[in-house]
Amino acid sequence: MKWLKRFAIVIGVLLVILAALPFFISLDDYIPQIEKEVSAKLKEPVKIGGLRASMLPLPHVVIDGITVGKTGDLKVGKVIVTPNLLSLLGPVKVIRSLEIDSLVLTQKAVDKIPAWSKPESGKPQPSQSQPQVVVQSIRLDNALVHLDKISFGPFDARLRLNSDGTPEDASVTTQDGKLKAFIKPYKSNYLIDVSAKSWKFPAGPAILFDELTIKGVATLSDANLNQVNAKLYGGTVTGKTSVGWRKGLQLKGNFEVRQVELKNLVPLLAPGKRMSGKLSAKPVFSANAAAAGQLMNALRLETPFNVQNGVLYGVDIEKSATSLFSRDKAGGGETHFDVLSGHLGMERGTQRFTDLKIASGSLAANGNVSISPKKELSGRINAEVSAAKLASASVPLNVSGTLDSPLLLPTGATLGGAAVGTAILGPLGTSAGAAVGSWAGSLFSKPDQKK
Repeated sequence: MKWLKRFAIVIGVLLVILAALPFFISLDDYIPQIEKEVSAKLKEPVKIGGLRASMLPLPHVVIDGITVGKTGDLKVGKVIVTPNLLSLLGPVKVIRSLEIDSLVLTQKAVDKIPAWSKPESGKPQPSQSQPQVVVQSIRLDNALVHLDKISFGPFDARLRLNSDGTPEDASVTTQDGKLKAFIKPYKSNYLIDVSAKSWKFPAGPAILFDELTIKGVATLSDANLNQVNAKLYGGTVTGKTSVGWRKGLQLKGNFEVRQVELKNLVPLLAPGKRMSGKLSAKPVFSANAAAAGQLMNALRLETPFNVQNGVLYGVDIEKSATSLFSRDKAGGGETHFDVLSGHLGMERGTQRFTDLKIASGSLAANGNVSISPKKELSGRINAEVSAAKLASASVPLNVSGTLDSPLLLPTGATLGGAAVGTAILGPLGTSAGAAVGSWAGSLFSKPDQKK
């Protein structure tokens, strides 16, 4: 058995030599040449921090500190390239694995990718059916993507490819485990399967999804997500949507919202604003924009809505209706309601609430209100309050001010009628005068005039 022990010792020594060999062989002399060639191809400055080779566990090359672009549009902490050594002698080079660690991708880099991947003019291109280099798997660890106002990550990704370089399947998982996405080719398309728990959407308001599942089909130019199911803020959202990006961005879809509590959701959608109640709605939406940043301004939306058992903060409709001569009561306060319903239409940033109806105890109100892109309010609310002074008279209130400081003021005809009634009959005449003034105001208004 002595020969076996000696053989094991020899093998052990060889392994130690192979493991230590990279520390004595420097590849840094090749860095300037590699930087020059890659920079010429990408037409962007490329910097490499270090380059070394290792033989264990398989022969591979490690590239450290890669930066592309004058402002560091793309950064990579480390890349490990593991080739099939025998394939290096043949026409098709096979890379067993490409491991990318600490990738940081910015919007500038994404915008430049089409130019970077464009074939060089004047040079013969290899046949697509016979690629010169085949990568069998790509692995991303600790990756970050920064696109304008959207940040996603850190996440890990795995991509397996077929012998012709086409994707076999791919997966993306955030490092906190809250989001998982799987993509698999199907005929000429890609099947998408996304699931998330306790996850916040990276774009726009930080809406928290208790659960989210998305299933659909994507191509290189669009995605049809025909199954969207979410649980959030005590309610549910179901529906479908499609996104296209061949020329700009196109978005359309429809959802059904059921019993979503607004108390914690409204401050996310409109910072500084408060409202409570359970929302049910059926929005239908579409948008067409040149860039992602223009999508919200291009959004068109139509939906009926119903909010139950809530509070509208910042305005007290009942006080505004019962205090006709006090401007101090025109703003502030809060309106409790059993039901608030109506129809919302949104286009080019303007929101129009029509067929509004509010019901709660002694208060009943209806009307129309608009919110401009500058958050300016306009419209008319007809409030009917069961109170001693008004004896259930309907009081028209003009809506003005801004979303931050809303104002509800009686119309001029209502104030005039109330003043006359008060002067003739005392407090009991206020409601009668308000009703007469409201009738007179509507009588002498133009039929198509919106107040």
